[in-house]
Amino acid sequence: MSDQRKAYGVLGSSTLAFTVCFTIWMMFGVIGIPIKNALHLNETEFGLLTATPVLTGSLIRVPLGIWTDRYGGRSVFFILMLCTVVPIWLISYATAFWHFLVLGLFVGLAGGSFSVGTPYVARWFKKERQGLAMGVFGAGNSGAAVNKFVAPVLIAAGGWMLVPKVYAALMLAAALLFWLGSSTDPAHQVKSDTGFMDQVRMLKDPRVWRYCQYYSVVFGGYVGLSLWMVKYYVTEYGFDIKTAALLAACFSLPGGVLRAVGGWLSDKYGAYQVTWWVMWVCWVAFFLLSYPQTDFAIQTVGGTRTFHIGLNPVLFTALLMVVGVAMAVGKASVFKFISDDYSGNIGAVSGIVGLAGGLGGFILPILFGVVLDLTGVRSSCFMLLYGTVCISLVWMHFQFRREGLQAPRKALAAD
Repeated sequence: MSDQRKAYGVLGSSTLAFTVCFTIWMMFGVIGIPIKNALHLNETEFGLLTATPVLTGSLIRVPLGIWTDRYGGRSVFFILMLCTVVPIWLISYATAFWHFLVLGLFVGLAGGSFSVGTPYVARWFKKERQGLAMGVFGAGNSGAAVNKFVAPVLIAAGGWMLVPKVYAALMLAAALLFWLGSSTDPAHQVKSDTGFMDQVRMLKDPRVWRYCQYYSVVFGGYVGLSLWMVKYYVTEYGFDIKTAALLAACFSLPGGVLRAVGGWLSDKYGAYQVTWWVMWVCWVAFFLLSYPQTDFAIQTVGGTRTFHIGLNPVLFTALLMVVGVAMAVGKASVFKFISDDYSGNIGAVSGIVGLAGGLGGFILPILFGVVLDLTGVRSSCFMLLYGTVCISLVWMHFQFRREGLQAPRKALAAD
């Protein structure tokens, strides 16, 4: 088999495997709603339930990135998927809140697959095509939308307990298909002794911190909203779970599938330009989404007049879809930064940046629940995200401006 065919086989099988992993990683975003009702959870507890798998999926990313560099992505990816099958199945038999939290920690390992697949796929392609390749693989984020299509149907057919059983079988089948479709190249294994302390030293590089912050917005925000939006539609607009999941998929689907477009744009126009515009689009959209449903009255010469300001479901979904597209492009552009600046140890650096993004996805649903319990304003989740985008824009402006001013000085000094 030619190297090109092997490369496309790796890309296809890895993308399929990652899609399944992401589908299962987002499972509680849908089945968490009937579980919340059955256990009488408050909003903060619901946020913790949905976010728990994201925690382990984030923390495991750094060691998985190192192991991928050292042992190769094929074996690490395959073993990781197999390790999640039993915990997924056992969720069907959970009855107490702590049961779901403990099992969710093990199921969350599936989320670490991103830090395995990214360097594994990237090394099969030339540098000028790595952005597109990583974008295609990252389109597996669309598993968040797959979950919203599949889980409500399974719930209607046999209750929420049927979902984990089907997903466990799906994970096992995907692992076997991945092993059959993927390949190994010993030359892709990095002969290094990279360890935890090496990861810590990388944090001295301000670029790593910068990319972590960007990714916590575009990926962490994507995960947080994917977990939160089904319930948001149910409580804000009164939709049933099937309709709410379908509308929420309007955000999740482009937020995953169009990541490949983000990779292509980053290859063509550069990571900085693409990320800059992504942040501005999110800034405007989150500002509009933040405005709560408002009724007010004013005194006129003809008497009191009342007005209502708020987004109806159509406008809300349209804006949410714009955010999904922007985040898809931004997720790819951030990793284009990494492939450009750290080509020798993509796995290690992507593990750190992926960890930051995953932790954002873990913290945000909990914060959404806490702020909602405190204020009672459902759109407060978008207010939080608006603030994170503001930080990114300010940081990008001053940091890249400083680097732009320093570049001519370094050139003169070299002459």
